[in-house]
Amino acid sequence: MKAASQRVRQAARVINKAEAARLVQDQDCVYIAGSGGGHGVPEAFIDALRDRFDETGSPQQLKVVGTVSIGDWESTGFNKLADPKLVRRIVASGLNNCPMLGELAVADEIEAYTMPQGALAQLCREMAGGRPGLVTKTGLHTFVDPRQAGGRQSPRSKEDLVKLLEIEGEEFLFYRSFPIDVAVIRGTVADERGNISMEDEAFLGETLAIAAASRLRGGIVIAQVQRLAAAGSINPREVKVPGTLVDYIVVAPDQRQTYQTAYNPAYAGKLRVPESEIPSIPFDIRKVIARRAAMELFPGAVVNLGIGVSNGVATVAAEEGFYRDVTLTNEQGIIGGLPAVGKDAGAGINYDMLAQQPDQFDMYDGGILDIAFLSSAEVDQHGNVNVSRFGKTIIGPGGFINISQGARKVVFSGTMTTGGLQIGPDGKGSLVLEREGKVGKWVQQVQQITFNGKYARERGQEVMFVTDRAVFALTDEGVELIEVAPGISMERDVLDQLAFPVRVSPNLKLMDARLFRPERMQLAGEFHRKSAPSATKSH
Repeated sequence: MKAASQRVRQAARVINKAEAARLVQDQDCVYIAGSGGGHGVPEAFIDALRDRFDETGSPQQLKVVGTVSIGDWESTGFNKLADPKLVRRIVASGLNNCPMLGELAVADEIEAYTMPQGALAQLCREMAGGRPGLVTKTGLHTFVDPRQAGGRQSPRSKEDLVKLLEIEGEEFLFYRSFPIDVAVIRGTVADERGNISMEDEAFLGETLAIAAASRLRGGIVIAQVQRLAAAGSINPREVKVPGTLVDYIVVAPDQRQTYQTAYNPAYAGKLRVPESEIPSIPFDIRKVIARRAAMELFPGAVVNLGIGVSNGVATVAAEEGFYRDVTLTNEQGIIGGLPAVGKDAGAGINYDMLAQQPDQFDMYDGGILDIAFLSSAEVDQHGNVNVSRFGKTIIGPGGFINISQGARKVVFSGTMTTGGLQIGPDGKGSLVLEREGKVGKWVQQVQQITFNGKYARERGQEVMFVTDRAVFALTDEGVELIEVAPGISMERDVLDQLAFPVRVSPNLKLMDARLFRPERMQLAGEFHRKSAPSATKSH
C-alpha cells in the first residue's frame, strides 16, 4: 500500500459488512480490536470475512493480530477464522477464547505466537508513533524470551518477533513493530465525519493506537459501530478515534456489548449497582480458595484480579464489606469498583475509571500493583508457573506476564490436582476430600515458563500459592508449606501430591476454620487493623 504521506484524505464512507470484507487482500496483516468474550469486538466484520472466504476462497494467507484472545471459547470471534488457507499467522496474547485456531497451531498448520497482552497493547502505541518497536523488561526469563521460545506456539513459526537487548548493562526485550494493512476497530457511534465514540462499550483497549498505527504505514481503518449521528453531534470529549483516521464505517445495529451480555449500563459506567445486588459466589472449593487469597488484602492496596478462581476475590471483598477500601483493577482498564466474573471478565461495574489498555499496562509495569491474584495451572520445584500451554492445549499468557512481573506481591491460586477431583468444605470448619484428581498440577518442570520463580526472588517479589488444601510460600530456599487445611492428611493429601520435596515450615498452621463455613467470615475488622507492608521495588 502507499505510504501515509502519499494518500489523499477523504471522508469516511459508510459501507456494508460484505463490502468491508472485500477490502482485505491476500497476505494482508489484519489487526482486529477487541477483548476476550466479545468486549469491543467487530464481530459483524469477522462474520463477513469468513462468509467471503467460504463463498470465493479469498482472501488467503492472512496475518491476523489481536491484542487479546477473541472468542466465546467455542465458535465466535477468531474461531471463525480457523482455516489454514485463510490465516497463515496468528499473533495474540492468547488462544484460549479461540481454541479452533489453537488446534491448527498444535497441528502446525499455521504460524502462531502468543505474546504478553501489555506488550502488544503498548506496541500498538509505539507503532502509531513510528517507532521501531517496544523496549521492555516484560517477558524476560519466560517462554517469550528468545532464549526460550520467543513466544512461538507452533514449529513453523520461524520469524523472530522478539529480540534480547542490553542497554547500559541491563537486559530488555525488544518487540518489533510491523506494518498493518487493515485495522478493524469498534465503537458505539460514528458521526458523518467519521469520529468514533465508545460510550456504550465495556472496554476501550488500544483502539486509537491500532487505527493510528495502520494509517501511518498507509493501511486502511474500518470502524464497526452501532449507529450513525450527524456531524458535530458527538460530545468531543467522548470521541475516542478522530475521523481523520477512519476510512470506512460499518453499521451493525445489533452488536452486543459482550458475547454473553447484550447491554449492561453498569459495564458502560452509566449506572452504579447497589452493593445489596452484588451476587455472592457459591459456597464451594473455589470460594474457599478465593477467601483465603482475600485474607492477604490490606487497606489501600492496589490490586489486579486474574481470570478463573482469582475473580472470586473481588466478590469476597464485597461480601465482607471492604472492597471499596482497596482499588481493584483488571488489565483491560478497570480501576476501582468490581471487575466482572465468568465469561464477561474484562468488564466491570461501579468503577472509578476506565483506562485505555496501554495506559493500564504502563502503570502495571511501573509498579503500581501492590498485590496480584492469578491462576496457577502448573507449578514446579523452582516456583515457576505455567498458565500458557498444557500438552495440546494453547492458552497463551494474556496479561499474566505483565501483571506477575510488575506486582510487589503475587498470590497464585488453584487446586493441587485436576481430573475428577471432588473436594469441598464440610460447612463446619474442615475440608472433605472425596476423590483425588487424576492429574497432579505440581510437577518437576513446567511445560512453559509463564512466571519465573528465581527471577521473582532476585527482584524481591513476595510469592504465595493458595490451593484447595494448603498454602505455600516461595522462599530463597525454594517452596515452603506454611498452612494445611483441617480435615486432611498432610502427608497423603498434600506432600504426596507434589512431584518434588518441599520444606515444611517450623511454624506450620492450620488454615482458618472460617474458610470452610458458609456464613461470612467477618474479615472487615482484621482487614482494617492491617497496615500496608513497606514497599519494595520489584523491577
